[in-house]
Amino acid sequence: MTQTSENVTWLTQEAYNKLKHELEHLTGPARTEIAGKIAAAREEGDLRENGGYHAAKEEQGKQELRIRQLTQLLDNAKVGAAPVSSDGTVAPGMVVTIAFDGDEDDTLDFLLASREYASSDIETYSPQSPLGSAVVDHKVGQDVQYELPNGKTASVRILKAEPYNG
Repeated sequence: MTQTSENVTWLTQEAYNKLKHELEHLTGPARTEIAGKIAAAREEGDLRENGGYHAAKEEQGKQELRIRQLTQLLDNAKVGAAPVSSDGTVAPGMVVTIAFDGDEDDTLDFLLASREYASSDIETYSPQSPLGSAVVDHKVGQDVQYELPNGKTASVRILKAEPYNG
């Protein structure tokens, strides 16, 4: 999955089909199954002390959240390859190679997209992640900085940005 500034989500056909299938399962058989679990637990009596009932309701809440996420994602989806910059500018849907602190022996290749987009073993960083948001819209050869989870700042040089062909 790749998001562009127009709030369009680009998906491969394989990713779209997988997510559509997951949504159909969650809104069909999985909803029926969780409703059955809740009904069975409700029949056991006092709901305040019924662990099975509370667990089933929590599972139902997580399932409904995933249904909303998938519905929104698929409503904004376009199947195909995301438009890619031809001038070396990093954009979602690209495989990016960076060097940490400009050291070309300490590099990382990653796909700038969400995990639903990739169907391979390549490491994937979201465009909204600290590293992803730091490199997006910058050009090959530029140095960028981003904040690490521990509050420190890291510097990377963008070495390469190529369209993802997974």
